[in-house]
Amino acid sequence: MMPNPNLAPVEPSAYRWAVHCCSYKLDLSQSPDRAVALFEHESAANTFGRLMWPSTFEVVDLQSTVGAGQ
Repeated sequence: MMPNPNLAPVEPSAYRWAVHCCSYKLDLSQSPDRAVALFEHESAANTFGRLMWPSTFEVVDLQSTVGAGQ
């Protein structure tokens, strides 16, 4: 498969902000929630979270040292 020349290569380390839907807050899940989206900018992550899950989402800074190793 030929790469699409109209798309820039993806640099995973550029995606610092992870959005979680936090279904556990509504007792909809027993297992830990995985990130559902990654964003380069915190504002975009928060906008996405508010639109999808206004009362339960959380945005996590993947490059923060707070809570590292969890």
